[in-house]
This record gives sequence, structure tokens and C-alpha cells, in this order.
Amino acid sequence: MEPTTTSSSIDTVATTTDTTTIDANISDETISDEAKSLHELAITGSWKTILEKVSTARSLSLLRYPHEHLVYLAFNAVALSKLRRYSEALDDIESSLEDLNSSCYRYESYPHVYPNKCGSMIPFSLRWLHALLPSFLNRRSESVDRLYLLLNFVRSRIDEGFNREVWIRRESFVVSTIISQHSSQKEFVVCFDLINEMLRKDVDNLILLSKLGYVQLQFGDLDGAKSSFQRVEDVAKKNGDEGLSVEVLNLMGRNKALIFMVAKDYVSAIRQYDECIERDESDVVSINNKALCLMYLRDLSDSIKVLENSLERVPTVALNETLVVNLCSMYELAYVNHTDIKKTLSNWIARLAPDDFDPSCTRI
Repeated sequence: MEPTTTSSSIDTVATTTDTTTIDANISDETISDEAKSLHELAITGSWKTILEKVSTARSLSLLRYPHEHLVYLAFNAVALSKLRRYSEALDDIESSLEDLNSSCYRYESYPHVYPNKCGSMIPFSLRWLHALLPSFLNRRSESVDRLYLLLNFVRSRIDEGFNREVWIRRESFVVSTIISQHSSQKEFVVCFDLINEMLRKDVDNLILLSKLGYVQLQFGDLDGAKSSFQRVEDVAKKNGDEGLSVEVLNLMGRNKALIFMVAKDYVSAIRQYDECIERDESDVVSINNKALCLMYLRDLSDSIKVLENSLERVPTVALNETLVVNLCSMYELAYVNHTDIKKTLSNWIARLAPDDFDPSCTRI
């Protein structure tokens, strides 16, 4: 059982970002009214329904314009990916798209349909999935190559100055995905260099500074991590303590707690996590790590209570596969009849979980 170091998605991006998480937020400037219902289904995790709707739209030839085919392709690929049907998702993308930079995917190629509109109509999520999916099919090097190409594409858009703020966010998103790929292979020096490259452009970015600290911890640079986390606090408090958001306060709290965990000062770490949970009861990272600290202190009973209580209070948030895996591991350590207890948990999860929740994490 590993401590979780961040709550951000790739949605979600941490010391070792969970690359099995496919971002549900595929909003894009190309998504218009005809796809709003699909977007609402994505937010609720109704991925199977999305597949049905896309299939119906395709079979009945309801998609009239080029951009509609691409938007529905994006939703279909995300839904398949969320359901861990990675090969089907990649096949659908590659069989539907030619060269991603082809003129046939540009608005100006259809002036009668999109008058006075220019640029690519390919949703960003499709480009990202096209790059990421090979990593789930034992083609990691191909995926890394595609991600770096995607990063170059994003940076070219930033240089062009088109919708700059959006593309800067996407640059950070792609870099986080690349960091995740390298981190999964323990290539921490590359991660360190990538984060520092981003920090040179955005020196006061609290998330990047925290990630830098996480990576420094991975290769044993405790002093460096402390310095990075202190920098987070200094930047956050530059204009005083007042007005700091709960998100920023909890980021700082989790950073402090992580240093305590590394030092095996679990009591102090729990104190920090308690403060985070008091501010935000849906802070799954703090909940999970508090439970782990209690387990390390051999208080297995309270550790289990922390996770069970979180599932009762905020099930839609706390229903997190890492949390459930840890809870089931604790059941196995604490109870002889752990199989029956896990079956009860599994039945409860089946009633509440979104389509993409992996029931195998209960290990029944």
C-alpha cells in the first residue's frame, strides 16, 4: 500500500500519476449543443450509455457535419478507454483518422459549412488519447514518442498566440502525462528536468513546485523536497495568510504531512491530514494517507474506520480504487472472515459506482 501524493487528476498527477485514469473532462471549443448530453453523461461516469448513443448516431447517420463525427469519435474513445477497452479505443481512432495534421480536419477546408472559421476541428482529447493509449498496449516507447510530438504541437499553438491561456493549460497537462510515463519507469531525473523546464516559465506555480518536491523525495533528496515545499508556502503566503483557498491550504498540508511520513513521524502526519479533512471532507488523498499512517502505527481498527467513514460520508468522491484496494488489504490483515466483508463492500460498490470502476480491486 502506497501513500497517495496528490489529489489532482490527470484529471487527473502525482509522484507517480495513475496513468490508468482517463480524464473525463473532454470539453473542447469544438463541442457544441449536439454533444452536451454526452458531456453530461461523461461527468456522471455513464460510459456504457455514451457508447450506445454514439453507436445509434452512427448507425442512423445522424452526424451531418465533419466536426460532429470527430466529437462523437472523441466521446466514444474516452468511453472505451474508461472501460479499459484500450485496443478498441485506439483502433477506432486510428481507423477513423488519417494524419492528424491533414487539411481534411481543418474548418477552412469546408468554407460552405464553416464560413469564416479556421483551424483544426480535432478535439484535443483525441490527440491526447492517440498519444497515450499505446502505453496500455505494451507499446510504451511509441506512446512516449507520440506524447513528445503532441507537446511540440501544443507549444506551436502557444507560439502562434491562438487561445493562449487554453493551450498553456494543455501544455501543463501533456507534460504531466509525460512525467507520469517516465515516473512509472523510475526515470526521475527526466521528471526533474521536465518540471524545472516548466517552472522556468511559471516560477510561482504551486502545483509544479509540489511535484518537484515529490520527485525529489523519490530519489532521496529530502532537503531538496523540503526546500520545494517551503517555496510553495512562501509563494502562497506572499500576500498574507488571508484569502488562501482550501485547495491551496490542503496542498501545503499534504506536503508537510508527506515529509512527516518519510521521517516516520506518523502522529504529526495524521495531525496534518486531519486539518485537511476538516477543511474538505472529500480530500481523498488525505483520507487515504491518514488511514495508512494509522496502519503504520498498528492501529488497524481506526485505519479501517477512517476509510469506511469516508465511503459513507462522500461515496461518490471516496469511491476511489486506490482507497478501496487499501481498505480490502486492511480487511485481510484484520479479519478472518475478510472474504464475506469484502463481498458486502463489493455489493455496495456495485450499486453506486460509475461504469468505469474496476470491481476486481476488492480482490474477491
